[in-house]
Amino acid sequence: MSNHQHDDDIIRCSFCGRTAHEVTSMVAGPDVYICDRCINDASGIVSSDFTAAPNRKPTIAAGSRSTGSKRRLSPLEMKAALDEYVVGQDQAKKALSVAVYNHYKRIDSSEYFSDFQDVELEKSNILLIGPTGTGKTLLAKTLARILDVPFCISDATALTEAGYVGEDVESILANLLHASDFNVERAERGIIYIDEVDKVARKSDNASITRDVSGEGVQQALLKILEGTVAGVPPKGGRKHPEQSLINIDTSNILFICGGAFDGLNEVIASRISSNSIGFNANSAAKMDKFDPKIFQHVEPDDLLRFGLIPELIGRLPVISALDSLNEEAMRSILLEPKNALLKQYQKLFSMDGMDLTFDEGAVSAIVKRAKALGTGARGLRAVLEDTMLEIMFNVHSKSNIGRCIVTRETVESKAEPLFEQKKASA
Repeated sequence: MSNHQHDDDIIRCSFCGRTAHEVTSMVAGPDVYICDRCINDASGIVSSDFTAAPNRKPTIAAGSRSTGSKRRLSPLEMKAALDEYVVGQDQAKKALSVAVYNHYKRIDSSEYFSDFQDVELEKSNILLIGPTGTGKTLLAKTLARILDVPFCISDATALTEAGYVGEDVESILANLLHASDFNVERAERGIIYIDEVDKVARKSDNASITRDVSGEGVQQALLKILEGTVAGVPPKGGRKHPEQSLINIDTSNILFICGGAFDGLNEVIASRISSNSIGFNANSAAKMDKFDPKIFQHVEPDDLLRFGLIPELIGRLPVISALDSLNEEAMRSILLEPKNALLKQYQKLFSMDGMDLTFDEGAVSAIVKRAKALGTGARGLRAVLEDTMLEIMFNVHSKSNIGRCIVTRETVESKAEPLFEQKKASA
């Protein structure tokens, strides 16, 4: 009997786990069932494979336990792909690439026979630490796109302990289930990015009358799903549909990437490094300024403990990678170089209206300088560009026969009108 069919009353698809009530039709076989959605998916895979190469060996579809004929990217190839979208942060990219490569090797390790049959590989969840706007979420998003696995972003600030108003930690898994179109096996190989994880830090070391339901309580609830457990996930959300049947998801092979700005952690690190260098033999070079852009590179688990994360959570996030603050050179590169660079996005918008958009050297420097002053990293670049381009995009259609718009330093600094060039008359 299929694992998905728990009793005689509920008929479930043996492939995706949907019940008969959730699909249009269900085809029954000897002790197995398949729904119309899985039939459509399977027929599409078979027909595309046959069209591409009729004599090729059959592949295994995404969502199955094996990766099939799809080649696994090496850490070097992963980092190269990340470089196309994310500027700088080489150390974080290397850490992510190696951790993800080892994670999917771990999933497939049962298929390989070697001298290490009795060695069980453990999961390496990742913690990304860095100031706001340095690319933590972008790294996780780009990684999921490269790997073609289900990916979801959840916000830790909305989570509370079970029984309190707010979302339970199982809602994180429900988001992943939606991202994988309710394919449980595919979801169990996915990646979850938990943002703002620093906001669930223990609020105080002092005992309090009120419960810390959105702080330490959430950390405790996250422990089991980070390590690996079979969790019952309500497909439509928790308390509003108490009558719905739960879908069981094994989190053992789900990679968790946690990220946060950890505002104030720089002071904890600076304090530790400075206190270690007190005394007659103290080395003045060992002291560190809390505003040093590379200060997060010196983070240790003890610093996270002082910040307010509980030891058990720190232990389940063995890969700790820090992102540096962006300097002006990095911000300039973000504007110009990545595949989805901000200036390219605006140029695409103008090209859709049949116009060329260019930014002269002075304009780029002025945008970077204003954004740096905002202190919000790459997000500051977007804010400055939106402010600069608002009047231009509003008024440009009132001018006739415009072929090119040139944004200058004066446009950025004092909202002066950009330079316009007329369309060249066709011969």
